[in-house]
Amino acid sequence: MKKTFLISSLIIFLCQYSFAQTNYAIKLAETIMNTYKDSMVVKKYASHLQQDKQIAPGQTVEQAQLNRPAVWNYEMGVVLAGFEKLAVLQSDKKYADYTKNIIDHFITADGVIRTYDMEEYNLDNIPSGRQLLHLYQTTKEEKYKTAAASLYKQLAWQPRNKIGGYWHKLKYPTQMWLDGLYMAEPFAAEYAAMFNDTKKFDDIVNQFVWMEKYSRDSKTGLLYHGWDESKLQQWANPKTGLSPEFWSRAMGWYMMALVDVLDQLPANYKRRTELIAILNRLSTALIKFQDAKEGVWWQVTDKANKELNYLESSSSAMFVYALSKAVNKNYISKSFVPAITKAYNGVIKNFVVVDKDGNVHYTKAVAGAGLGGTPYRDGTYDYYVKEPKRDDDLKAIGPFIQACIEYEWLIKKK
Repeated sequence: MKKTFLISSLIIFLCQYSFAQTNYAIKLAETIMNTYKDSMVVKKYASHLQQDKQIAPGQTVEQAQLNRPAVWNYEMGVVLAGFEKLAVLQSDKKYADYTKNIIDHFITADGVIRTYDMEEYNLDNIPSGRQLLHLYQTTKEEKYKTAAASLYKQLAWQPRNKIGGYWHKLKYPTQMWLDGLYMAEPFAAEYAAMFNDTKKFDDIVNQFVWMEKYSRDSKTGLLYHGWDESKLQQWANPKTGLSPEFWSRAMGWYMMALVDVLDQLPANYKRRTELIAILNRLSTALIKFQDAKEGVWWQVTDKANKELNYLESSSSAMFVYALSKAVNKNYISKSFVPAITKAYNGVIKNFVVVDKDGNVHYTKAVAGAGLGGTPYRDGTYDYYVKEPKRDDDLKAIGPFIQACIEYEWLIKKK
């Protein structure tokens, strides 16, 4: 009798616990849909507004951010990736309809992407191409295929450094950034798989391999944010070409890219094992820098409790998503599950806020960080910890929605 009661209690607990994960994702999706009814307007970083002379005399940074028009961008893509997973999990058409509405804001009848300029050769313009592919699959409308093909064409012409790695942008010559792997490769892998361009798989794997080879720190196992092959950038170490610090969100982008690309590589493709090995190395390294008390990660990964450093929400969500998916897909050992559970609980405790009206918000994300540019971003500790934070940032919400869903599947399997 006692055993039956315990089993029944456990089932009830697991059902309630599982519901909680979905509920957070649903509630945050509602926040997004209420905030961005027709198109997603990404608040531009203050440094970029200054660089592009988009702050008018007498205007505050906040006013300039609010007045920014909607543009084709990667932040939209990472949020809508979460919506697509919710549509499947909930069997609810409203998430797919919302995705289509947002994407259609930018796609003309003949497949031209409004506000997109291929000649920028900017990897940040690629991620939303995944939604184009999914919409083409479900609607068979040629405009989505045409638009996706233009992004794939950009990758064919994207400038590369001498080893073959993509420049992050045309204006950042010879530089590979961890962020760039998420920006380019999941889309490239999906497109190659959909249209049977299997020769592209080797190039995709190479981008990950080269990035790890040149950015990995042998002592910690962590990956530096950027690598300048020319070693000419002010932020670059003159001997290694590496940026000076470990930025958690950059590694988060890289890990999400790994697990998403693996979805597209055929089971018999021999180089899958290279990506799985990289994923294991990075997962093992990151767990060592998980905050002992809260279970989440710091803005500058390896400098816990140092002055001005803080627990950062976007990277923590990315790691929960990538680690949960890696266990679910049997890429990494189930021994990671306790650390993932601690991280998920820490994310909810530290970053999720419910307002008086019952709306869910995701807080304490760094608004943005990069290297070089004008004003110059030197990649130092002071630079990373002094970049402004933002609540309900799209780069944090998208990974959080995906983390909730992937963690729910992890719990169900467990």
